[in-house]
Amino acid sequence: MNSVDAAGLGIGDEFPPRIMGVLNVSEESPYDPSVYDDPGEAARYVDEELIDEGADIVDIGLESANKRFGVLSAEDELERLRVALDTIESVSGDAIFSIETRYHEVADAALSRGFDMVNDIAGFADPELPTVCAAHDAAVAKMASPPDLERPGAVEETDWAARKSPAWAAEADYVDQVYEALKQNGLTDKTIIDPAFGGWSGAQTLDDDRETFRRLREFRALGRPMLVSINRKNFLGAIADRETADRLPVSLAATSMAVERGAHVIRTHDVAETRDAARIGAAFTERASSMTESVTVSRLDIDSTRTFRRHLDERGVDTAIAAAFQPHAFELEGLSASQREQLTAAVETVRSERANARTGDCGRGSRRGTSGGDGSGRTTPVELFETADDRSLLIGTVASLSAVSRRLRTSGEDTGQLGRELDNLL
Repeated sequence: MNSVDAAGLGIGDEFPPRIMGVLNVSEESPYDPSVYDDPGEAARYVDEELIDEGADIVDIGLESANKRFGVLSAEDELERLRVALDTIESVSGDAIFSIETRYHEVADAALSRGFDMVNDIAGFADPELPTVCAAHDAAVAKMASPPDLERPGAVEETDWAARKSPAWAAEADYVDQVYEALKQNGLTDKTIIDPAFGGWSGAQTLDDDRETFRRLREFRALGRPMLVSINRKNFLGAIADRETADRLPVSLAATSMAVERGAHVIRTHDVAETRDAARIGAAFTERASSMTESVTVSRLDIDSTRTFRRHLDERGVDTAIAAAFQPHAFELEGLSASQREQLTAAVETVRSERANARTGDCGRGSRRGTSGGDGSGRTTPVELFETADDRSLLIGTVASLSAVSRRLRTSGEDTGQLGRELDNLL
């Protein structure tokens, strides 16, 4: 994981989670408590409600990112930038100041006059923006977005068949598109990635956000610190059936989970509460690393074969080897007699096939529930045990468990869903 120095503020695994408070100087922004057009009032808000409450970074937005509003031009943003510049000059507290913009002209003007970093919601759609940030040695948060200044964040509306390939586009799911969007137009040495939570287009669904959150660890394979903006978002409110004003508790729960899953910066309107929630997440996060005088050894944060493949792919290693590692264990409760019989048969068949493939002895079988080996002197790839409480414990490598699930899916309706569920968990 490459840490980022944002004007002296360390962001990465070895640093505590950072809190990004929000100030908007746009009349269109939907969250009223953070919207100001008077520099003096805005500065007091920043000091009292953001910095004093624990914000490490203050992100100032010049326009609303809500897709219902038109996109301001660079000239319009530069006009509003004067309010932002007057505001930070009046702030007495100590924080890193971030300007939210999609234009290199605005980024250059802001970084030249007191801002420390950039928050680009258009994912480097302006190809000169990362160049400007690099020239200023400034950190930049890059939100997943197609290269389109007018349609930031609408990754599912990208012509991926043209940008990647028809085969890739046919197989890719929403999270694959978000991941690839972050890679489009490159990353600077000081890029912080943002997976783009929220309704950035009409095609993006609450399920898309939930799946992105569930698979948050995958984005660590990009080797950059990660920012998440999940404060009071709809996908959380829908789970708890809460409107925006009542979503603080679900936002805090998600914050702790996000930090544990790899987030380094939390963007929020509720600074003090979010800071506490992030600390809880950090306290229960385990990422092992050790360092000698010249060597650092880190354990990759891998929770699934899919995440493992992400890491392998980013490092130029054949992803096919992922199936040979990552042993998994599943406990199954409530199997019917038929399901138990079919599961046993599937495991026996896979064990036998793997043993024969290793030894070349087509007549050799295997015994369920043994842990000694398959006759070839090597550990068997899949085991099925019956536990004392009449549950089934299924243990194996991804490749062997995938083979079992395939057999279950073709064994009939009674076991087809069981095979599909096993596949989903792998």
